[in-house]
Amino acid sequence: MSSEGSIGPGYRYRAFISYSHQDKAWAAWLHRALETYVIPKRLVGKSTAMGVIPARLAPVFRDRDELASADDLGRTVNAALAQSECLLVICSPQAAVSRWVNEEVLSFKRLGRDERIFCLIVAGEPNVSRVDGREAEECFVPALRYRLGGEAIEPIAADVRLGSDGKLIAKIKLLAGILDVAFDDLKQRDLHRRMRRAMALAVVALCIMTVTTGLAISAFISRHAAERRQKEAEDLVSFMLGDLNDKLAQVSRLDIMEAVDDQAMKYFQAQPMDEVTDRALAQRASALEKIGSVRLDQGQLAAAMTSYQAANAVAKRLADAAPANIERQLAFAEVGAFIGMTQWRQGKLDDAQRSFAGAQTTLQRAAVLAPGNTQLAFQRATLDNNIGHVMEARGELDQAAAQYRHMLAQMQDLVIGQPHNADWVEYLGSAYNNLGKLALMRGDLAEAVARYGADERIQSGLSAAEPKNMSRRDNLLTVHAILGRTQALTGDTTAGMDRLQRAVDMATQLGVLDPSNTDFQEHAALYATQLSRLRRLSGDLPSATALTDKALSIFTGLARHDPDNAAWQREYAEALVEQAAQLREAGRQDEARERVTAALHALAPLMVQLPDDRSTLLAGTAARLSLATVTTDEQAARQLRSEALDSVQTARSGQGDPRLQALRVEALLALQRKPDATAVIQRLWASGYRDPGLLRVLRREHIDYPVNQAFQHELLVATGGGPPQERE
Repeated sequence: MSSEGSIGPGYRYRAFISYSHQDKAWAAWLHRALETYVIPKRLVGKSTAMGVIPARLAPVFRDRDELASADDLGRTVNAALAQSECLLVICSPQAAVSRWVNEEVLSFKRLGRDERIFCLIVAGEPNVSRVDGREAEECFVPALRYRLGGEAIEPIAADVRLGSDGKLIAKIKLLAGILDVAFDDLKQRDLHRRMRRAMALAVVALCIMTVTTGLAISAFISRHAAERRQKEAEDLVSFMLGDLNDKLAQVSRLDIMEAVDDQAMKYFQAQPMDEVTDRALAQRASALEKIGSVRLDQGQLAAAMTSYQAANAVAKRLADAAPANIERQLAFAEVGAFIGMTQWRQGKLDDAQRSFAGAQTTLQRAAVLAPGNTQLAFQRATLDNNIGHVMEARGELDQAAAQYRHMLAQMQDLVIGQPHNADWVEYLGSAYNNLGKLALMRGDLAEAVARYGADERIQSGLSAAEPKNMSRRDNLLTVHAILGRTQALTGDTTAGMDRLQRAVDMATQLGVLDPSNTDFQEHAALYATQLSRLRRLSGDLPSATALTDKALSIFTGLARHDPDNAAWQREYAEALVEQAAQLREAGRQDEARERVTAALHALAPLMVQLPDDRSTLLAGTAARLSLATVTTDEQAARQLRSEALDSVQTARSGQGDPRLQALRVEALLALQRKPDATAVIQRLWASGYRDPGLLRVLRREHIDYPVNQAFQHELLVATGGGPPQERE
């Protein structure tokens, strides 16, 4: 096996980093990242075209450091380049105009090692110097854009810009190139190592929890413990409920968080009531709230509600006793918001609205006393988000839009003031996402894609900055899926499936790390169902079937786990409808009819409870149309299609939603009302809607539906990217 740091014959350095002085911070990061990276043990000693893989990549030459005392810059640089296995170029607008960076690339190319040049984009845009007016944005030096003979080329690069690879993936891409190993191989091995580290952190946290809990409880064995010992015990509990909980939340160890919070509650119960301080009461409310949040993530809505209501009673007592204490008002409002969120998930919209309104009133009173308090402003913005969700579920889209726009304005102001506050930046992304959803409902697909894209760039940056934070990764996979399925609506099915596949893979990985987190399970199942539909419509029935089987296996367990969760019931029904479509294509009509009948049975109470919720409306309409295709009774089929058409035409709001109108077209054509369908088809064409399901229906009816080039241009302008690639 190769010794650590051994380098191929004739080379002194593993790599030479070339960069502009203005990018020295990136150069320092890359230098440190490479030299401190421990190569996975299973790869060490493996032979590749570049030699035997070492345990570490050292040394790496960083010219501005290495040449600090050099007398002859050119001679020393050329010698270092000749003695380096590969060249790493940090690319930015500053580097693109740097004489030294260009010369270093040329010198390395003259050595005949073009294929050993790797790029890292940190700013600017690649290959835009050929576009009039954008020359200043170019990030590649001329030597990277052209071969020595003058032929134009487009170098492949890792990219750490916001919304791109992120630091972790970019580093692995560069390492894969340097070591001459497959990127996926190195990525998976690195992921496994990170998973082991997360497990180790969880074990350490459990040990800390055990020790601190023992100390806290022992402090109260005696009824006559001194005040100093009481404060020490409260400090320990504060640590358990604060820093320790936060660290466990990042690695999503709900099981240990549950144990920590339960132990904290044992401490409170061991306290004599005549010794309870306000600080201990605040800790009790915090512990109850955190227990509720663990239950919420575990999908136990009733248990979560019990904990939140207990926390609310304590928090209210403290808030009422000190109305001028902003911290107590914030805590009270936060618990109220959690109660409302739980009620919203249960489909109890009126109760949720009252809970959110109560929390909003508390914050409004506090804001009069502390008008410049940014934490108050942040919580008010999150309540705008929550209230908007309730209004949206009621079909009150204009009112929801007002809440979402207000949230966006508040988050923009907050992020301008504190651009490095990750939680605030995350909610700024959520605000864009909300407005993207409403843009879709009114039929503005270009704006929807642009808004979702803005959220994806934000969540990508946050996840890259905290690669071990599972909550950030969950946010990222969610927006990947949302943007992907919206791209598919514009005809960009390939990009849509790619993003949905990433979402499924990420959710599955998170589910392995924390099997008790039902959010991860739900996301894996939901996005598998959505990807399954696109796979089926693209002609890949085997892949579609496997994905749906996976989704239904998860949803069956979730529905059994908590039958009160409205979203799970709807998503389970959607998976059944998709499975029915697959069975129908396989010629298994009876089984298809059985599945879609079960789906309608699951949706029936939701359609009564949430008649104006867009997701429920779409699912119910699609299920009726699906059942109509497999029923043997023509009169029953016609009745189902008429009911589907009525549900679409009587929708309370959002009639411009192209998904709704596509279902309307399907119903009208099946009812042999082609003239009525024609006007709707024209509106769908004008909106740029090209979902593969609609295209299949129109092809079956021999209806021409060409690509709307004007919309494609509008989409290009709105997103600032390349045109979508459509496959039919």
